[in-house]
Amino acid sequence: MTIAMWLWALAALLFLMGTWAWLYRTRGPTKLLLRTLGTLLLLAALGLAGLGGLLRQYAWLLEDTPAATISLRGLAPQRFQATLRLGDAPARTVDLFGDQWQLDARVIRWTLPAQLGGLAPVYRFERLSGRYADPTQELAADRSVHDLREGWDFWEFRQRWLADLPIAEARWGSAAYLPMIDGATYQVYVSPRGGLVAKPADAATERLLDEAGW
Repeated sequence: MTIAMWLWALAALLFLMGTWAWLYRTRGPTKLLLRTLGTLLLLAALGLAGLGGLLRQYAWLLEDTPAATISLRGLAPQRFQATLRLGDAPARTVDLFGDQWQLDARVIRWTLPAQLGGLAPVYRFERLSGRYADPTQELAADRSVHDLREGWDFWEFRQRWLADLPIAEARWGSAAYLPMIDGATYQVYVSPRGGLVAKPADAATERLLDEAGW
């Protein structure tokens, strides 16, 4: 049972007690005392219920949201076939060159009051690319960049009309990258603060990362 649920249970108990104090039939000073006590109990119940709602929302805000999955198959040295799944969209397969994959997104993050009201960060994946561990190799080796933007660019509408609202705290680009290893599968999350976070999707990938020194 979470803290929020305990607070709601206590709020329900105080609400019942406050209602009883208001409805109890008596006269004179006792009636005034019970009405005053009932009012205080009802206000306390309202405050605890609201606090429980905030705590529940904070628990939601601390939770990373799965947004993409990347599975890799080695084709040749520094060449991989990546299977990318973005949310519920159909999987797409692309070739990547290099030692690491990188997923880029644009993000709008809301202020805390807006987050408590239920607004999650707005994001749009921009590209999936391969990168080399050696920056000097990046200058001359084969590059692989895949555009993930599709269809009508609703992002431009959201950026133009939503990013200027007072509830918009910041907008920026975010990226996540990890090594390309044959047989590895990664899960990419969007954090409550709007950043991309990449993690191994299974124990096998965790072992592969350990063996690779990550």
